[in-house]
Amino acid sequence: MTNFDFFIDGSIILTYLCLILFTGVWVKKYISNVDHFLVANRGVNVYLGIASLAATEFGIATCMANAELGFKYGLKGIIPGIALGGSMLVVGASGFCIKPLRNMAVITIPELLEKKFGKNIRWASGLVIVIGGLLNMGLFLRQAGSFLSITIGINPVHLEFLMTLILIFVGLYTVIGGMVSVIITDYIQFILMCFGFVTITGILIYQFGWFHILEHSSNYLGPESLNLNVNSNYGLDRLVLDILVAFGSVLTWQTMISRVLAAKDSNTAKKIYMATSPYMLMRFVIPVFLGISALYYFGPDTYVGGEEILAMPNMIAQLIPVGLIGIVIASMLAADMSTNSSYLIAWSSVIYNDILEPIHKNKWSNKKGLFYNRILVCCIGLFLLLYGLWYPLSNDLWVYMQVTGTIYLSSMSVLLIASCYFKNTSSLGAGMSIVIGAVIPVSYLILQEFSFTTDFVKNIGPYKFGIFSFFMSGMGMFIGSLITKIKSK
Repeated sequence: MTNFDFFIDGSIILTYLCLILFTGVWVKKYISNVDHFLVANRGVNVYLGIASLAATEFGIATCMANAELGFKYGLKGIIPGIALGGSMLVVGASGFCIKPLRNMAVITIPELLEKKFGKNIRWASGLVIVIGGLLNMGLFLRQAGSFLSITIGINPVHLEFLMTLILIFVGLYTVIGGMVSVIITDYIQFILMCFGFVTITGILIYQFGWFHILEHSSNYLGPESLNLNVNSNYGLDRLVLDILVAFGSVLTWQTMISRVLAAKDSNTAKKIYMATSPYMLMRFVIPVFLGISALYYFGPDTYVGGEEILAMPNMIAQLIPVGLIGIVIASMLAADMSTNSSYLIAWSSVIYNDILEPIHKNKWSNKKGLFYNRILVCCIGLFLLLYGLWYPLSNDLWVYMQVTGTIYLSSMSVLLIASCYFKNTSSLGAGMSIVIGAVIPVSYLILQEFSFTTDFVKNIGPYKFGIFSFFMSGMGMFIGSLITKIKSK
């Protein structure tokens, strides 16, 4: 059941989509080389950077994942947001890693790593970034399609069709305009996104009442759901991983770092991070509130056993009136398209710059480079569509996103810090760090799918696997560098 009206609300969504497509195509005239396509010719100012970064990191999948945290854990669901916003503020204020990274004028982190550890490490780091990034993004289209099918009222059997439409639309303006179109459309999408989420939050508070929502959360989930203390429901291992993933993401997650690399200078990059840090917190606060509201509306027994992620879109479908629901869906589409377009550019930039170019000894012409990047965007989009249709989600979405992100966050954060601040690290240490950091979370993803290892993996849990990945990645760098030092003597 939904309040969506295909004429009124459909017209609102169609108008918005036409505006975005026109803008994305219009900027094509400013794209003449690979730097324009991948880093917007390093001309991004503070305000565009803030809007683009905030919009990129707030998609439908992220919103549904964070709403699921609110539905299952209450206010504790904002803990990852506190970790992310705090990490971004600290890194932005200090310039830790991002200042030397921007000053090197590279396109990707692996390009910087080559200067410290050599070409092989650049290629290996590019490969692990792509694997982790694509797996992390793998379920974005599916979640977006699920949200639209519920809120618009389309039969779930047409999920594949919805996923394909989203992909084609986002891919079209991304392929045409690259990072320039991503930055400009992100600015528009950020404004609409803010309006939409403020609107829905206001409606829910007006209809339910803030204290009634929290009271029911306490009744259903226990009093502990209303504080941020660590307990059996949200343990210390989960908290530690939240902090590690947040810090690693701020330093090395390609869609975040791409805004640093596209900034006018290192001071602009620092300002972008500092100013965006509150939005990174709100990226969790608002969806978590939506999840808690859905718990109040439906009760704890309506959505269980992995279906909790569907509570929020069903609430929106039933509560938001005609006209407003079109605006809300358009704002969610804005959030989703800004995320998908940025991710498509991010992973294509790594594949092109750090995997293909090192193999191809002579650099391609600008014309060929643009052509290959556009082909890469299309290929990545096709992979995401197929993966989203095939992969069965075995845990809540946020856990999946953390585990897949750790595939490269663990090693890349170690390598980036080593490159910027430590002289006595070696290529052997870097290689060991990459392999160890990737193998541990990948092992978790594989082992949980086999019946004879499911219990073993479940007993350890994804959080310990993630923490172990960060720790062992650092140990790999230390031991490998120590071996190199001993051999040199």
